[in-house]
Amino acid sequence: MTSVLLQFARSLYRSFLDLLPIILVIAFFQLVVLRQPVPELGQIVMGGLMVLVGLSLFVQGLQMALFPLGEDMAYSFVRKGNLWLLLLFAFTLGFGTTVAEPALIAIADEAARIAADGGVIESSTPALERYALGLRLVVALAVGVALLVGVIRILKGWPVQYLIIGGYVGVVVMTAFAPQEIVGIAYDSGGVTTSTVTVPLVAALGIGLASSIRGRDPLVDGFGLIAFASLTPMMFVMAYGMMF
Repeated sequence: MTSVLLQFARSLYRSFLDLLPIILVIAFFQLVVLRQPVPELGQIVMGGLMVLVGLSLFVQGLQMALFPLGEDMAYSFVRKGNLWLLLLFAFTLGFGTTVAEPALIAIADEAARIAADGGVIESSTPALERYALGLRLVVALAVGVALLVGVIRILKGWPVQYLIIGGYVGVVVMTAFAPQEIVGIAYDSGGVTTSTVTVPLVAALGIGLASSIRGRDPLVDGFGLIAFASLTPMMFVMAYGMMF
């Protein structure tokens, strides 16, 4: 128990150092440039303390649970020696974590509301829910496919840069043909997939998989899955917009 509290205290200190530049920038522009008092200072201080504690707990939770869990499962699948189970796990992990991603849920709901305001879909609750759910499922499918490709890349030892460059060439080409209304949503979908739920498990999977395969370097081969998780949703959402 004592070691856990010490780890949390260190995490709290590191989180404070991470947030300090943001605090200093906001305070400088508010007090020196704008020359205005901070509105509702007590509420802002209380909110800042909550952010500090919440960020520390989140980072500590990642280190204690999600990262070890992802790495252990990668080790276990490699020891089991079943490629199809490993690929199925990678796909379902990407799909499941993305569907549950809070940032994706928020942007899908906002995209549905904007689409209704622009007359693209009906302004009714069922239509909004269908649009938001469809967008989430397309993005989740894209991340699942991204992890499939990423795991195969680690197994085969393919250089990550060629796949990433080829993927972004595909994004640029698709941008020229996709409906303008969907391009911005597609680009934002690539960013929101790499957030609080998806990143820890995906990174842990890649590092654990590269660490457990002879001839693979975790530093060289273990990273890169998150780049695929950001890239493929852009292509899938634009393809979704062109088809529907």
